[in-house]
Order: sequence, then structure tokens, then C-alpha cells
Amino acid sequence: FTFSFAEEDLGVDNISAISGVVLDAKTGMVLYAKNPNVKIPPASTVKLLTAMVVLDRLPLHKKVRISKNADDTPSVPPFLREGEVYTVEELLNLMLIKSSNQAAVALAEAVSGSEESFSVLMNEKAKAIGIQNSKFKTASGLPAPDQYTTAYDLALLLYEALKYPKIAEIIQTPVKIITNDQGRTIIVKNTNHLLFDEDYKDAVIGGKTGYTKLSKHCLVNVSKIKDRLVITSILGAPDRWSLWNDTKKMLKIAELVLENKISPVYINTVVNLTQPVNHIYAVKNKYKSAKNKNSKNRISVAISKNNVKHSLIAKTKSVKKARSHHKIAKKDAEASKNIASKNKRFKTAQVKATRHS
Repeated sequence: FTFSFAEEDLGVDNISAISGVVLDAKTGMVLYAKNPNVKIPPASTVKLLTAMVVLDRLPLHKKVRISKNADDTPSVPPFLREGEVYTVEELLNLMLIKSSNQAAVALAEAVSGSEESFSVLMNEKAKAIGIQNSKFKTASGLPAPDQYTTAYDLALLLYEALKYPKIAEIIQTPVKIITNDQGRTIIVKNTNHLLFDEDYKDAVIGGKTGYTKLSKHCLVNVSKIKDRLVITSILGAPDRWSLWNDTKKMLKIAELVLENKISPVYINTVVNLTQPVNHIYAVKNKYKSAKNKNSKNRISVAISKNNVKHSLIAKTKSVKKARSHHKIAKKDAEASKNIASKNKRFKTAQVKATRHS
């Protein structure tokens, strides 16, 4: 499979998301990174972590009754109803395929009694798998104060989630039919449109989407490039079309790096986090990421696609963070001007203008 973007179309200016990472799942090497450590709310991508915590503690056949609290949770259709009964496996499918927030809350309550208690387990799990720059407050990814992740952490999250065969199975399922204990039948279609893209469906294995007003559009995804698995992670794309398009461009970059046609690239832009999360200043610096030679802890992940098992042998390794050094020149200007209007006088205050080079 060969990706179709021309090399001249792959610059950072053409990747609209605030942050993105491409991780080689075999070596742990970062093939491409744009603002990999900018903290952004995770939206529904956090449901991968929710699924891991649930699978650590509950059997798939366990029955879960939908509570009033879960029923009241804002969510996408199909809406779950108070009193309905689903298995853990059915709720996992609803949560990871259709991104049901109600299913996420129901699972959290089944594990810990409340979503608040469940979030403690989420953060413990995140720390245990090496996620260092994230904090999680909700099982669904619905907005909460001080909840955030990074594109790099999100790539690591999927990397670890793929060790769970049930998660690997669900995220690559295009359509699922679910029938609960009351006989209600629900048909859900995967929110990851790349699974249905005629040009990419043979390369894309699966992933998890997300969206909130602050997070914008998000996607963490695993794909196959010439029998090599790569993980792409995007946070803060302005719209759904850009989300799919940015992922495709990042896959092309990964292909070129793996073929030694270009070097891995680390790009840092100045992001003003006091502005809306999609506000980006001009590109400041570009850095090429260095391949870390210290690898250890071989892991094996089996991923099934179209009844074919792809074996993923990955080496976890630390990736050196490139540090940007900006020279900042400050220029102060003072001006005063008297304005007369209808016998009222106004005097302007001092104005300081700061320009970053």
C-alpha cells in the first residue's frame, strides 16, 4: 500500500491540527511530531483508558444495569435508558464504536460505584503504563476542569491499549449489532470514517475519535505501512475533514521516513493556551527527532483484521524531547495623545508592545 500525497504538500502548514504524533509501533521511534506535549482536553479518546481499566476488573459477560445517572449523561444516540441491562462487552462496543458517553458512565459505575472514584483508577493506570503529562477526570471524556492529555501520551495510550485483544477487536469493527436483555436491538456504526475510506481501509486498522468544543476534533489510530504498524495521534483539528486529511498526510510522512527518504521531524509552534485551543501562532522552530538506541522490554500484540492476525513486536523506548530556544527581543514604545471630544479629554495609557522573534 502506498500513500498518495506529494512530498511538497506535507509541510507543517498543511497539517491543521494543533498537535500530532506518529509513533513507530515496532521500535517506539517518533517519526513525526508537532507540538507533541501541548496539553489539550482528550475528549472521547479517553475511552480507550476507560476500556483498559474496565477489562482489568470486570468479566465480559457481567450484566450492568443502566442507572439514572448514566441515563442523564449527555451522549450521542442511540440513547441508553434507565433500567436497561447490557453486558460489559456490549457496553464496551457501544463506547468504543459509537462513542456512547452513557455506556462509559455505566461501566465506570459498575467498576467503582461512581465516575469520580473510577477516575482515580484511570490516573493510576495511566501512570502505570508510562503516561506522564495527562490527567483524567471523566470516563467518557466529557469536559471537566483540569482534564488534559498530549498527542504523545495519547499515542502511548493506544500503544498500550492494543495489548488488550478485546480493544483491538472492537476498534476495527465497522458496524455492530447489539441486543440487550430487554430485546432492544441497536445497530452502531464506527465513528472512525477512515475504516470506510476506499483508498485507506486496507491500511487503517482502527482507533478512537473524540470531539468537544475545547478539544476540537481528535483521533488516535493504528495503521499498517508495508507490514509495519504505526500509531498516529491528532488533537485539535478544526473540523472532521481536516482530521481525516491530517491523518492521511501523517501516514505519508511515516512512509517516507520508514523508507529513509526523509528524516524524522520534530516541529514546535508557539501556542497561546489562554486563547481558544485552536489558536496557533507562526511556526518558530523545526527539529529533527533523534532515534533512541536504548530499547528494551519487548512486547507482542496480536491484531486481527479481516480474520488475518498481524503480529506486532514493539520495543518500548524513551524518546528524547527536543528543546526549543527562542530569542526574544522586546521593544517598548511610549506614546501619548490628547483627544478632545465634547469638552471631554482622554489620555491614553502607556502601551507596551512585545514582539517575539
